[in-house]
Amino acid sequence: MALATLVMLQLFVVAAGAHLLASDALVEKEARPVASPEPVPVPVVTAGPVLAAGGGGPLPAKTTLTERLTKALGDPALGRRVGAVVVDASSGERLFGSNADRGITPASTTKVVTAVAALASLGPDTRLSTRVVRGPSPDSIILVGGGDPTLTAGRADGSVYPRPASLASLASQTAKTLKAAGTTKVTVAYDDGLYTGPRTAASWKPGYVPEGSVAPVTALMVDEGKVSSGSRQRVSDPSKAAYAKFVALLAKYGVKAANKTARRAGAPAGAEEIARVESAPVYALVERALTLSDNDLSEALARHVALKEGEPASFDGGAAAVRKVLTRLNAADGVQVFDGSGLSPKNRITPAALARLVSVAASPAGPHLHSALSGMPVAGFTGTLGHRFGASDSAHGLVRAKTGTLNGVSTLAGLTTTKDGRLVAFAFMADDVPGWGAEAALDRLAAIVTG
Repeated sequence: MALATLVMLQLFVVAAGAHLLASDALVEKEARPVASPEPVPVPVVTAGPVLAAGGGGPLPAKTTLTERLTKALGDPALGRRVGAVVVDASSGERLFGSNADRGITPASTTKVVTAVAALASLGPDTRLSTRVVRGPSPDSIILVGGGDPTLTAGRADGSVYPRPASLASLASQTAKTLKAAGTTKVTVAYDDGLYTGPRTAASWKPGYVPEGSVAPVTALMVDEGKVSSGSRQRVSDPSKAAYAKFVALLAKYGVKAANKTARRAGAPAGAEEIARVESAPVYALVERALTLSDNDLSEALARHVALKEGEPASFDGGAAAVRKVLTRLNAADGVQVFDGSGLSPKNRITPAALARLVSVAASPAGPHLHSALSGMPVAGFTGTLGHRFGASDSAHGLVRAKTGTLNGVSTLAGLTTTKDGRLVAFAFMADDVPGWGAEAALDRLAAIVTG
């Protein structure tokens, strides 16, 4: 519109000389003849920082912060083993610390470690592929798992973020290719050999899978190994369950399986690819893992870090690979993990280490890591913080943090902006919680930091 107005203005000037233009739609009210007008620069307006003032406000008074946090840390609901730290996100300066360098069971705040490692190692735009390739004979095919637990059995639901890949789409592509070659009956096998080692961690409690907290970790699964998309109950063998659903979908699209039972087989090297579907990019998977505290997805991300870092795609390999990545980021001190999800009670992370990782992810020098922050639940609005921090709470909508909960463990780590506009990272951790009430106590600590 600005350009069109200038063109009309010039025509008026050439035709009738200088005139006063009374229209309120024009910025200038006096037209000036210009023989060859220069293009008028149009300012580009961009969104401001998500957090107030971009984190550049003054540092909070340490004395006041220390007094208030020390008092709140004495809440009996937190138990006897509590660690806490608040640091300036920009400089890393410690603004408050209490047992900040003590290793504490992190529970699901472990996912912050996994998320940062995945973004740093895999890159934010990497996608996980599930494929179908030719088998050893012309009338055989192999379903190859690519370690994408978000793969859904049916058509992808566009309302779900991030939109998952679809097994139905993979079956449809496969059937179309086979039928185009005149094939309507094939031998079908599956390959879930991308991962190695046990499917559950030795340190996990036996009830995790039966209660639906996590599925056995395999490289081939649909709907995170759930019996159905709306259920928490998990199947005992996600690979076989995914294979069975794929075979049923193939039949729906006009291609029957010649074999009656599931066959596990390694895909031949260099096998011809028939069909492929891909997950959302890693940055979106990280956001989902953090917002929903998704155990299955976090374990998958840890294994993909292992593969990228040259380690076995197992629990041990994932832990070793994550440490490699954190070492490159100068953020490995104080981190000891045995899984990617935080279900292991053997994990130990110091509050200082968690806050350091949050600061690393917030740094302008690492934009590829920012999804570790955008994926964190927002106080009173999203994910595992959606039911916490009431509308009257000073931290409502201002705190982004990952929660962690196990029996006797309650943790909270993330970032917020103080009332004066300073971006700070924090970690509050308790692993000797006597009963209920620890979450509310942690929320009060975060509210104190916001001022």
